[in-house]
Amino acid sequence: MPTLPSLGELSLDTFLSDYWQKKPVVLRGVFPDWQCPLTPDELAGLAMEEEVESRLVLERDQGKPWQLKAGPFSDEDFDQLPENGWSLLVQAVDHWVPEATALLDQFRFIPNWRLDDLMVSYAPDGASVGPHFDFYDVFLVQGLGKRHWQLGPKCNAQSARVKDTPLNILADFKADAEYILEPGDVLYVPPQFAHWGVAQGDCMTYSVGFRAPSHAEILDDYVAELCSRLPEHLRYQDPATAPTQTPGLLGNDALSALQALLTEQINQPQQLAQWFGKYMTEPKYLPDQGTETAPDQEALSQAAAELQEHDGPLFQAPDARFAYFESQLFANGERYECDAETAALLANTRCISGWQAQVTQPGVAALLSQLVARDLLWFEDPTAPEGEDE
Repeated sequence: MPTLPSLGELSLDTFLSDYWQKKPVVLRGVFPDWQCPLTPDELAGLAMEEEVESRLVLERDQGKPWQLKAGPFSDEDFDQLPENGWSLLVQAVDHWVPEATALLDQFRFIPNWRLDDLMVSYAPDGASVGPHFDFYDVFLVQGLGKRHWQLGPKCNAQSARVKDTPLNILADFKADAEYILEPGDVLYVPPQFAHWGVAQGDCMTYSVGFRAPSHAEILDDYVAELCSRLPEHLRYQDPATAPTQTPGLLGNDALSALQALLTEQINQPQQLAQWFGKYMTEPKYLPDQGTETAPDQEALSQAAAELQEHDGPLFQAPDARFAYFESQLFANGERYECDAETAALLANTRCISGWQAQVTQPGVAALLSQLVARDLLWFEDPTAPEGEDE
């Protein structure tokens, strides 16, 4: 499915120049023929699966406000819920529901390595997850029923929070604007803007979130990557040291030498691109993450045989994250070398046509076999409803 050509009456260029990471905006009728990808019962069914991340937000539980329970849940858990005052949230629904994957794909006018996942929430009439703010951008697609949204000012880490809750609930929320969203409408909220959505009737909202690692997370991971590559014999040196009368002083010469050392290690664009490609494509919601082993020769041979017989397009798996830089392809935290044209072809679209012409390039057949064997490329369309042919 192609990306959105516009956001309702707002062009993508206008949205990106006037609103993206600047101010919230309500986008009416973005999906005029909206059909909800799943029902509340189907969402509850996902929340009962061990491999699916899910949460229940309770507006009050055992006398405490805004409490959180983690899934997986059981029929008994749902039967014990009060009539109102709770919300169910399920992460990465795009991994499990083809129509949800197709919905997420429509927002790839933002680089797809920035896209995180599609979270779906259900709330009975009058329920919400409270006034809060996030540190990332989010498109809130109204899916079922209506939701009354109140938008507040920009917040920060010092904004007062409600105590005795694990949630990021604002203690002093003041609305600057109010809107009611209907199915097919979208609310865009930039990072740190306060918002509070209350269900009107049975309500489902589809939240398209974006990855926004903190500066601390970026530096922590990148410095760890740098350190893993540095040999032990590289040490701090000061061959031009002169006699000193102030042995306790940290001199400017030493600090300049240290800054030059750090700059030399960080100012390596190719190394930065290699790290960043792996970092931003690393999966977050896969079971047994980090335990994957390389496919064995039998799996690679089977994948190669299937590729030889397949004459249609290839498809990125729903949980696959692809990016590229020059002749480097990144997929789910791994880096693969290939020609630049192949890297762009595999990373830029979910439906990959014309891949057969690239197989003659050195190493491409082996690369495709790797990606198929790792279940990152599929022969069937993962966004097609069950039972449909590609």
